[in-house]
Amino acid sequence: MNAPIDFTALKSRQQTAWASGDYAVIGTTLQLVGELLAEACDLRWDEQVLDVAAGNGNATLAAARRGCRVTSTDYVAGLLEHGAERARADGLNVSFQTADAEALPFDDAQFDCVLSTFGVMFSPDHARAAAEMARVCKPGGRIGLANWTPDSLVGRMFKVLGRQLPPPAGLQPPSLWGVEAHLQSLFGDSAASFQVTTRHFNFRYRSAAHFVDVFRQWYGPVHKAFAALPAEQAQVLEHELVELLNEMNTAGTGSLVVPSAYLEVVIKRR
Repeated sequence: MNAPIDFTALKSRQQTAWASGDYAVIGTTLQLVGELLAEACDLRWDEQVLDVAAGNGNATLAAARRGCRVTSTDYVAGLLEHGAERARADGLNVSFQTADAEALPFDDAQFDCVLSTFGVMFSPDHARAAAEMARVCKPGGRIGLANWTPDSLVGRMFKVLGRQLPPPAGLQPPSLWGVEAHLQSLFGDSAASFQVTTRHFNFRYRSAAHFVDVFRQWYGPVHKAFAALPAEQAQVLEHELVELLNEMNTAGTGSLVVPSAYLEVVIKRR
């Protein structure tokens, strides 16, 4: 029998990983996802919106551009600072607050819409994070999610990382948030309806080697994995990532374009 997972210690390690590198370098390329999710949620002017595990604020900015009163949260304060810089540059009024997705410091039914793009899916305790999002959402409100699927580039990349640095036994993989049945199990009791659309985001880089170089320097989990591995294992990891990227590349030999599947989910709160 596996020992109980120490979620507190695990979350501390995750926080350190996401604070390493600079996720904003990657995150800003994903802005389209936030815009599409804001439209899917049919956001309205003056609605109260919470962005959970917001990173550098893609869904935050999308909601604010639609006239919403947005609170942007993450447990990595440095990422929120990037979001605040972007909001100021666009002349948007947004509130930023450091907060844990599994213990949101807000009242029950406080928000008209609760969003997360590739953020809350990395919370180690899936059920608790989902319950918190449902708790702070008003009855009749919406919960909007963008989650990588298990067979997406990111889902497969984390499997490659896991072969070199295995996660704690019994820990549910983040990519389960990209499986509709899992979302039904997490939100079913609080959901009046589910709207699920499979979309693809295209990662665009010069080559597989270029992608690995960028993610190795800036994307926290990849950055920490390379830093933790001895040289020989790091070479194996690099080789496996390059192989994966070349396998999924749709651009031929002159460039890298890798479609990565994700679920766009709109849950109407019961």
